[in-house]
Amino acid sequence: MIERPLYTDKIISYADTPFVKILTGVRRCGKSTILKMLMKELQNRGIEEHRIIYYNFDSLEHEDIKTSRALFTELKKRLSQDAKTYLFLDEIQEVKSWEKVVNSLMMDYNVDIYVTGSNSRMMSSEISTYLTGRYVSFRIYPLSFSEYLTFRKTHTEISDVHTELVSYLRLGGFPALHLQSYTYDDAYTIVRDIYNSTIFTDIVKRNQIRKVDQLERIVRFVFDNTGRTFSAYSISKYLKSENRSIDNETVYSYLAKLENAYIIHRCSRYDIQGKEILKTQEKFYLADPAFRYSVLGYSPDSVAGMLENLVYLELRRRGYDVYVGKLDNMEIDFIATKQEHKLYIQVTQQIGSQKTEQREYGRLLDIRDNYPKYVLRTDAFADGNYEGIITMHIADFLLSDKY
Repeated sequence: MIERPLYTDKIISYADTPFVKILTGVRRCGKSTILKMLMKELQNRGIEEHRIIYYNFDSLEHEDIKTSRALFTELKKRLSQDAKTYLFLDEIQEVKSWEKVVNSLMMDYNVDIYVTGSNSRMMSSEISTYLTGRYVSFRIYPLSFSEYLTFRKTHTEISDVHTELVSYLRLGGFPALHLQSYTYDDAYTIVRDIYNSTIFTDIVKRNQIRKVDQLERIVRFVFDNTGRTFSAYSISKYLKSENRSIDNETVYSYLAKLENAYIIHRCSRYDIQGKEILKTQEKFYLADPAFRYSVLGYSPDSVAGMLENLVYLELRRRGYDVYVGKLDNMEIDFIATKQEHKLYIQVTQQIGSQKTEQREYGRLLDIRDNYPKYVLRTDAFADGNYEGIITMHIADFLLSDKY
């Protein structure tokens, strides 16, 4: 196993505290492996192996454990009688009312509990009801650019990081793709399997959706418009142009289900002058760029949007709340906030003219505060800042520890 200290260091610091540790994220982003890393760390700390119990509820081995009563009965008989038991429950959302069981165990037994799930209903009102004040959540993402480079180094020589960014953009960050070398075709076959299992298990089957073709057309629209603002009406209008009628509420429902399965992330707009979050013309970003390329194929005109996608995901990994900025009639790609910190960011594939340069930098110059401002790009540029705006290659930004 290749270590992922970005997550394990943070999670293990809560070991032996009275909190359930909840790990959520898109399927195959590495949650199960992180659980096993945590189990190994506990063993290194001297915890006997028989006190560390692991269940994967996606496995046929535990297919009969589908109710809270069955789960409680199974776990109770595995608990140590004279010392703390460490329970690792993988893809726990497959068990109905699991949160009641976890709550009961935390209250009445000497346990430390870690759970994972691939659906945001893991954080639903039911959990809040039964586990109020008794859980901490950790969002797990596919590999960051830094983690991707670490994985790559185990089986091949890597080139300079600017060149590696191209491969990372095309292949994305699902860990399974980077344990050995794959062609793009082979990699996208793996990602399509992840996509299909998520769509049909976490969305279609769970929500009993009958119009699967309608859902897939919405997915394709969102994937094709990554990095562009649009509304439910835009999707509805697009589908009507294809002689497929759908109302706005149904579109919103489908988008919410895609969010719940962590396939897409909603990025709301923020009015810089009015200091308020706007409810219209949002952007959506993908859990991983490889989703787009595995479903729609590669096209050069998709690169700009996917570069934005990489920056968005990195900001989220680092704990920022991320918005699209609105300043009069202009758009700022990202406003990222974390406690007292704030960043303004423009992302551009290249600046080929003075007019483009004035547009990208001018938007940031119109913001009258002293928070850091960045223009991120992938073309060649002269070193130095532009009237206080930091210019960086996107690869360098993704690897930087300065923000």
